[in-house]
Amino acid sequence: MKHLAALIRTQWDRAGALGLVIVGLLALLLGWIGMSGAVLTYEQLPYILSGGLFGLSLIMVGTGLWLSADIRDEWRRIDRLEDRLMERGLGESDRDVRLPDTAEPAPRPTGPAQSVNAGSARRQSAVS
Repeated sequence: MKHLAALIRTQWDRAGALGLVIVGLLALLLGWIGMSGAVLTYEQLPYILSGGLFGLSLIMVGTGLWLSADIRDEWRRIDRLEDRLMERGLGESDRDVRLPDTAEPAPRPTGPAQSVNAGSARRQSAVS
């Protein structure tokens, strides 16, 4: 029981996501059971609104919570990898994005891109 409590404490976001999905599925099931006993459409609408939409909403929020936990884990792994690279002296001292110097102009592409531009220039002069 201690292990379960420790697991829930460390993985609170996944435990919450699992709880939301289970409650959402239960709401869908109860809504379906209630709707199956109703014959007329206006009798089915409360079950669709309460069970169906509420259940789907809970499932979507639970899925989003689970995905955010996965993304957070990936960022932690990336941070650990960057820290290891820094320890070995292979990483950059700052973690900001470096932009290239604008002092020298960018190299001009050569090859097929120029022939495409030349062809469009010829077409424009022929149209004019």
